[in-house]
Amino acid sequence: MNGRDRDAEGRARSARPRDGLGRPLAYGEAGVERQPEGVVRTPAETVEQAQRLLDAGMPFHAHEVFEDAWKSGPATEAALWRALAQLAVGLTHAARGNAVGGARLLRRGAAALAGTGEGAGAAGTAGGGAPYGIDVPGLVRWARELAGRVEAGAAVDAAAEAPRLGPPRDRP
Repeated sequence: MNGRDRDAEGRARSARPRDGLGRPLAYGEAGVERQPEGVVRTPAETVEQAQRLLDAGMPFHAHEVFEDAWKSGPATEAALWRALAQLAVGLTHAARGNAVGGARLLRRGAAALAGTGEGAGAAGTAGGGAPYGIDVPGLVRWARELAGRVEAGAAVDAAAEAPRLGPPRDRP
């Protein structure tokens, strides 16, 4: 028997605590509560929960919310949720200081997302438009611009760089 942590089905799962960017900490250290896996949410709940986590500077955790939607939702929506998960992981890597991986995932997610939005008849729309109110063109611009800054050596604060998933809202 090896010493790896396992879930109820015997799959390897690290029980180590994690920080806000999902990095493993030493056993016994205080970490950030993990997102439960396999939660089925409505698209609106997915967007709301992910935005809350992004705003809190926790893109790794937001990626897990998007991953749940991608894996539990209809196959016709998988590309949308997978692209959003890639953007969240790209922001995670960029905030961790991994410029190459961060920029690569931001660009990959932007390219994939560009194929799911305006005019593409994406899930949650009537003949195209903003799927579930998600600002696809704005997110694509955000990801490409951030990827360029990351490649140029910019330090990234995950909360300060958190994208708006929907249209910009008025802030008090």
